[in-house]
Amino acid sequence: MTEKVRRKNTVLILIVIAVFSLSGCGLWTHITHLWEKPDRAGGTPEQLYQRGYDAYQNGWYKRAIEYFQQVRDQYPLSKLALLAELGIADSHFSDEEYGEAELAYTDFINLHPTNENVPYAIYQLGMCHYKQMYSIDRDQTETNKARKEFERLIARFPNSKFSLMAEKTLRECKRNLAEHEFYVGNFYFKKKQYKSALKRFETVAKDYANVGLDYKVSYFIGETKKRIAEEEARKAEPKSAK
Repeated sequence: MTEKVRRKNTVLILIVIAVFSLSGCGLWTHITHLWEKPDRAGGTPEQLYQRGYDAYQNGWYKRAIEYFQQVRDQYPLSKLALLAELGIADSHFSDEEYGEAELAYTDFINLHPTNENVPYAIYQLGMCHYKQMYSIDRDQTETNKARKEFERLIARFPNSKFSLMAEKTLRECKRNLAEHEFYVGNFYFKKKQYKSALKRFETVAKDYANVGLDYKVSYFIGETKKRIAEEEARKAEPKSAK
């Protein structure tokens, strides 16, 4: 290590010491609680929840889950226990553990059906599926699940701000599903399997109107029907004598 680097590191250490000295023990205590293992950390439900919240804000999602679980398990009658349940779900969601998040949101909805946070939980449940949607040329199971959750939210809580948020995302889901149906229909069309193609095109026209595919689908329905008619006309022509 060069003398210049050594001096720079020494100055940095002195600055850190000075910051802690000026801020008193409060900051140091706050930081050590974040690093402390939750199973060793005591405290009131408010203190434990705050540590979980702080860990979440810092992106330490697994640590946050441990603190929230401690609030839920040790203080089940506290008003913070409900928020801790959502904190567990949100931490899984932010950590992109969508399967675990889905289970946690579902448990919250089932256990507390009248809680004011149910609309949020349903919205997040839909987002768990939305985040796992595939492109239009692949399976659309997650897209369908997202659609159903957003529709459930809008039907049950039409005046909720989360329903307003869900409307935009629901439209994206429907567009994805429509594009998938059209993609499959176009595949059949190119293969000259016109009846299978027509079924797909008509599904788009019936179930996914006003998502941006109306003109294109209308054209292909007409073109497909024309080709089906041409095929049937050829089959009906009398065979020439040998």
